[in-house]
Amino acid sequence: MAAKAQKQNPKAKVVKVAEKKKKRAQVPKAKVFINSTYNNTIVSIADLDGNVLVQSSPGMVGFSGSKKSTAYAATKAAEDAVMKAAKYGVKEAMVIIKGAGMGRQAAVKGLRSAGLSISSLSDFTPLPHGGVTPRKLPRA
Repeated sequence: MAAKAQKQNPKAKVVKVAEKKKKRAQVPKAKVFINSTYNNTIVSIADLDGNVLVQSSPGMVGFSGSKKSTAYAATKAAEDAVMKAAKYGVKEAMVIIKGAGMGRQAAVKGLRSAGLSISSLSDFTPLPHGGVTPRKLPRA
């Protein structure tokens, strides 16, 4: 009964709740992760806790197909990531590189050209040591 009474009352007040605007945290120091494969280069910028702030790749910048694996595309992706991170106030970064693609050095060059100062540069490319066990030789 009470629900019907509320629906029929045209003079019921509608209260609008003001939406809170998200406040962007200012992060002067950040970590930049560059994952460079043979087909693509992904650049992620995170705060020191590891929370990703921005991410960019050659596909997001406008490259497609085999052009995504080029060094020029990696440079443009890195510059795009730094421009997006400027909203958070990122000025200095530690760079961590993974992978063996063409865009490794080019992405670092793009970070520098976009105005990011690099405090440390680390290479965390996974390397196999030992490898898989070879197959058993057939009997003669």
